[in-house]
Amino acid sequence: MKELLKNVFYAGIGAAFLTKEKIEELKGDLIEKGKMSQEEGKQFVDDLLRRSEKAKDQLDLWINKRVEDRIRQLNLATKDEIAELQRKIEELQVAINRGNGD
Repeated sequence: MKELLKNVFYAGIGAAFLTKEKIEELKGDLIEKGKMSQEEGKQFVDDLLRRSEKAKDQLDLWINKRVEDRIRQLNLATKDEIAELQRKIEELQVAINRGNGD
């Protein structure tokens, strides 16, 4: 039963969004109903929290990659490209000012 329960939680993307409070609440319910011991409950919570954090990190990476791909497809300037253009404009302004005798 415990393994089935764990697999259900791990399989779903919902694990990425479980809060520590919700996981602790679930642990309490399972211990109260006699489905697992205190030690098993602690292991369960630790494992779920670790997997939840890993799932969140993977989701963040996936989203960032998709956003970067979309920006490239739209041919939008990146922050670094804009900063480089600003630097070049400032250099040109300095050169122009020197040429005008300023």
